[in-house]
Amino acid sequence: MKNISYKWIALSCTTLGALFSVLNGSMLLISLPDIMKGLHANMGIIMWIVMGYMLSLTILVPAIGRIADMFGRKKLYVSGFAIFTIGSLLCGISNSGLQLLIYRIVQSVGGSLMVANSTAIVADAFPKNELGKALGINSMVVSIASVIGPILGGFLTSLGWRYIFYINVPFGIIGTLWALIQLKELDKIPEGQKFDLKGTLLFTIGLLLFLIALSFGGFVGWYNKSIITLFIISIAMILAFIHIENTTEQPMLDLRLFKTRILAFAFGSTLLNGIARGAVTFLLIFYLQGIKAMDPLKAGVFLAPFALSMMIVSPISGYLSDKYGARALSSIGLLISAIGLLGFVRISQKTSLAELITWMLIMGFGSGMFFSPNTSEIMGSVPSDRRGIAAGTRTMMNNAGQVISIALSMAIVSSSITPDAMQALFVGTQVGSKGIAIAQFISGLREAFLISMIFSLIASFISYLRGPKPDWNQNSHKIKTEET
Repeated sequence: MKNISYKWIALSCTTLGALFSVLNGSMLLISLPDIMKGLHANMGIIMWIVMGYMLSLTILVPAIGRIADMFGRKKLYVSGFAIFTIGSLLCGISNSGLQLLIYRIVQSVGGSLMVANSTAIVADAFPKNELGKALGINSMVVSIASVIGPILGGFLTSLGWRYIFYINVPFGIIGTLWALIQLKELDKIPEGQKFDLKGTLLFTIGLLLFLIALSFGGFVGWYNKSIITLFIISIAMILAFIHIENTTEQPMLDLRLFKTRILAFAFGSTLLNGIARGAVTFLLIFYLQGIKAMDPLKAGVFLAPFALSMMIVSPISGYLSDKYGARALSSIGLLISAIGLLGFVRISQKTSLAELITWMLIMGFGSGMFFSPNTSEIMGSVPSDRRGIAAGTRTMMNNAGQVISIALSMAIVSSSITPDAMQALFVGTQVGSKGIAIAQFISGLREAFLISMIFSLIASFISYLRGPKPDWNQNSHKIKTEET
């Protein structure tokens, strides 16, 4: 029987890591215009400072999840906390946009090590009937970080954008030491494990090329020869990866996870939800600081309702999922998010702040209903020695969705106005209707929100298609439930 008190210690360690990872991301978003001005960076570099971090997470997390199943979660998690802290310090001393991009990648390596292991550590520590509640608490704390992040980011930006990175350093040191002292390896690490190097390389390079092609396609044209070539090479590599994983005894990514109906649709709805909501905050920062002419602190305050409602709903939905299952809660949550996005489709220059807050509250409510139950069902549906891979796959799907979301949304919005006008809008040198094609920009914004709403509706349908919980045989590790 697991130590009753340890489960809460484990939750505190992983929640602390999630808190500062999310806090840093939300603080960064609100300070992007000041970073652009401070480092004299162009819009492309600024986009990749955001997307590069998520790209790195998307690519690294599944492989790290497999390594964690082989060698243990504690060492990797503690190392991740330390690397994230060092990366934060390096980001703070950056002297150019390119330097900041490189140091954000360093930060993302640490973030990948934390993210890939945090959910699995919690799943190891808590019994299945309490897992939803534990993940709900984790989601609530993450939501608190999302509430505080933009506000704190706005305040720190007024002191100097570098402080949004420096603030991570003392807390990162505390978090690293706390995890080092308190975390334990609860499950015996299996012997004779092999790392799937060939599959990992094919997956990493193939997915990287695919996401790069997707990111640049909207800007240089989908029929550009380089973009088409990247898509062809990436798809060929991913197909080769699938073949290798199905014939390898110990694969990097256990594709049997996708042969189980409940897991396949849970992962699918995670990807689609990432596409639906990944760019929402990014677009609203454009709108609030550009169209509404808000300073970073005020914009941060008005972004808080989204995370605030998510913070309230997440632990409740997690608790309810332990009792009633995830299918209905997750599906209804995605449907509610779609209603919030439908409200944003009507956005205009004259949209009141009260209306914006209403749609943010609705979206946050829906997201809170989806995340905890969906994650709990994924982690509760696999044996303990596959939780690293399952957690890594879930994170990969979510981050891939967010990268796709930002790439598509920025391609749509940037096609509506000139690059110079968009950059001027973003850094605040032109606001409201002064010197920019306001009608075209709003039209692009509406189109991006409409596409997000459609993806949220599809995600709700996919989520509802999940079947009964799979029955894993711990000895053979074969799923004995209906396959997709």
